[in-house]
Amino acid sequence: MAQDSQRQAFRLPVFQGILPVDRSGLGRDILAGFTLAALAIPGTMGYTKIIGTPVITGLYTILIPMSLFAIFGSSRHLSVGADSATAAVVAAGLAGMAVRGSSEWLALCSLLALMAAALMFAARLLRLGFLADFLSRTVLTGFLTGVGVQVALLEVSGLLGLPRITNEPLEQIGHDLRLIGETNLYAVCVSLAVLVVIIGGRKISEKIPGGLIAVVAAIGVSWAMNLGAHLETLGAVPSGLPTLALPHVEWSWALIQKLLPIAFACFVVILAQSAATSRAYAAKYSDRFDENVDMVGLGMANLGAGLSGTFIVNGSPTNTAMVDSGGGRSQVSQLTASGIVLLVLLFLTGPLAHLPTAVLSAIVFLVAVRMVDVKGMRRIFVEARAEFWVALLTAATVVVIGVEQGIILAMVLSLLDHVRRGYRGTNAIIAADKRKKGWQTVPLGEPQQIAPGLLIYLFGHSLYYANAAQFAEEVLRLAKDKAQPPLAWLCVEAAAIGDVDFSAAAMLRDTCTLLKQQGIRLVLANVSPLVRDQFDRYGITEVLGLDAIHGSVHAVVTAYEHQSAAPAGATTGPTGGGPLA
Repeated sequence: MAQDSQRQAFRLPVFQGILPVDRSGLGRDILAGFTLAALAIPGTMGYTKIIGTPVITGLYTILIPMSLFAIFGSSRHLSVGADSATAAVVAAGLAGMAVRGSSEWLALCSLLALMAAALMFAARLLRLGFLADFLSRTVLTGFLTGVGVQVALLEVSGLLGLPRITNEPLEQIGHDLRLIGETNLYAVCVSLAVLVVIIGGRKISEKIPGGLIAVVAAIGVSWAMNLGAHLETLGAVPSGLPTLALPHVEWSWALIQKLLPIAFACFVVILAQSAATSRAYAAKYSDRFDENVDMVGLGMANLGAGLSGTFIVNGSPTNTAMVDSGGGRSQVSQLTASGIVLLVLLFLTGPLAHLPTAVLSAIVFLVAVRMVDVKGMRRIFVEARAEFWVALLTAATVVVIGVEQGIILAMVLSLLDHVRRGYRGTNAIIAADKRKKGWQTVPLGEPQQIAPGLLIYLFGHSLYYANAAQFAEEVLRLAKDKAQPPLAWLCVEAAAIGDVDFSAAAMLRDTCTLLKQQGIRLVLANVSPLVRDQFDRYGITEVLGLDAIHGSVHAVVTAYEHQSAAPAGATTGPTGGGPLA
């Protein structure tokens, strides 16, 4: 039995997104894989246009990375592959480091995928999956909206058949306007036809592979009408499987230092977007989900991407929704899609040479427009006006300054928003409710003694250096209130205080001393065992007195009334005794 448990402990956790196999739903999963391939193949080819790599690298992101996540991830639903957000981060970050589209550019893209994988593995060892929770939905909405606007603006030139000269959206739009008279009408017609096919198909049914239909039709028309003589086409696309090897770059510490901020920005996007998608679908179907195991799967996927000569991959909400709408309920769908791409790479790359690049521009443009979450931004504006401006600032930073700076700002704003909401607790006074013969909370500005001479102050957060001054200020202000009978006891309701740091402990000792000088005793209620241990270590218990810590507000009131009723000069022993009283 012991040997079995040891084997179980050391067994590599694989196929969690597949096992146990639902035989009754196996056919449905395979069909969903065909749907995913039909929709993802043109989409991934479009993402190569964002990132500036050969179109074949888009297919590589489905072949090996998707399969590796299916094997090593825990989510049964998350679809991993090329993603517009990470593609935009990489394209913006590498600008100026190499010629866009060159072999050196592609090598740097692959190296970034390996670095993202290393960050994923390190995060798994440190169990940092919780970091995904620190990118708030507000700023994530703003960030993805900004990426959508940026990518859509950059693809306008492709829709018009004009040259792409920069990755700066505003600069590129200015260039497009100056050259508007040189618009290629063939490219415009192709772009409009693709938009009509995809949008029309989507109006009829989300399951119609409008992108695939547009790609196949465009290839056929381009070959029959020799459109290559009038507009840009992909040209020869190599067939066969990718070669597994390290990127051909001159490795140096200086290069790693340059790429590390880009890799970290991608790591944050991958972690937040993948975890949010996995969590949503796991909750929808009551499936198990371990974000730390998923980090291993995402790390393996990016390791495969880096070694197979392609770029960073991410958990894709769009592809995951495609699989779900097609009936897929396990990673069998992703393995099926990988198998289909394998066949395409071996036998069907020849016709891609006739594909007009305007087709890919139209596909990417639609993907970008769908990323602009107008509905989500409007809802934030209505429900949380202050957070809307944070989201809008994040989106504007992405468009005007850059994607990399946008994700850094998103992280900073998320943390600032957390601190802003958390460090100043929701504090109040606990007073008697005469109508219900119980207790109620009232604002600090309207202090009511729960008994003559006894005031109970509810502090709604842990005590640390940032809010220690607020605590002292409010307590001392309550002690000076002259509108009620002279205060004898001031009780702190400490149920929400989960931790006390060194600065807050010093403040508590000083506050207790100041209250004693005014003839007021400081007592506490509902102190947790952890905080009680901290009080003992910081010497706060000694300053307050052993009988100053009570297990409940009721115990405080009883002790106070007992002392008030005692004859003058009589002494009373400990009444609370500790947190269990």
